[in-house]
Amino acid sequence: MPKQKGDADMRVYGDSISGNCLKVKWTAAILGIAIEWIETSVLDGSTRTAGFLELNPAGQVPLLVRDDGRSLAQSNAIMLHLTEGSALVPADPFLRAKMYEWLFWEQYSHEPYVAVARFQMHYLGKAQSELEPKIVERGKAALALLDRHLAEADWLVGDALTLADIALVAYSRVAHEGGFDLADYPALQRWIARAEAALSI
Repeated sequence: MPKQKGDADMRVYGDSISGNCLKVKWTAAILGIAIEWIETSVLDGSTRTAGFLELNPAGQVPLLVRDDGRSLAQSNAIMLHLTEGSALVPADPFLRAKMYEWLFWEQYSHEPYVAVARFQMHYLGKAQSELEPKIVERGKAALALLDRHLAEADWLVGDALTLADIALVAYSRVAHEGGFDLADYPALQRWIARAEAALSI
C-alpha cells in the first residue's frame, strides 16, 4: 500500500516512564515529525526479548527505526538526528558546541544520578537512605550546577529552547521522585516551567 500523507516515517520504541525516551517523543512533537510510538517496558523484560535484541543488541530504549530499516539508539543521538537543520540546534558554531557540552554532561553527570535515584525510589520502592550516598551527593551537585547557571539565563544555551533544555528537563522535572527537593533550586524550577510550557507537557 502506498504511503499516505501524514504516515509516520519512523518507529520509536520507548517506555513512557523513561525521561530518555520522552525527550525523543517531545523533540519529534515540537518539530511536527510523525512517529509511530511503540510502548516498550523496561520493567517487564520487553527490551530483553530476542526480537528486540535483534533490533538493538544493547537491549535499551529509546530506539528509532527508520522506514528504510536503519536503526539508531541513544536518546541524544536520536534527537540530533531528528533536529538536523532545525532551530533546536544553534546555527552559531560556538553555541552549538555549548549545546553539545550540555548533552554530554547530561549523560555523564546528571542522568546517572538524578535518573537512577528516581528509578530506584519511585519504581523499585527503595528509601533514599538505601541509595548509594554518591548517587544522592552527585545528583544534588548536578541540580545545583543547573540552578546556578539558570539564575543568570532563561535557557541553557542562547536565548531560546534548544536540545540542551529538552535533554536536561526530562529528569530534572521529576527529580523529586528521586528524593531531591526542587524547592532548593528556585531558578531550576522556573526553567522547568518555561521548558514544559514550550514543549506543551
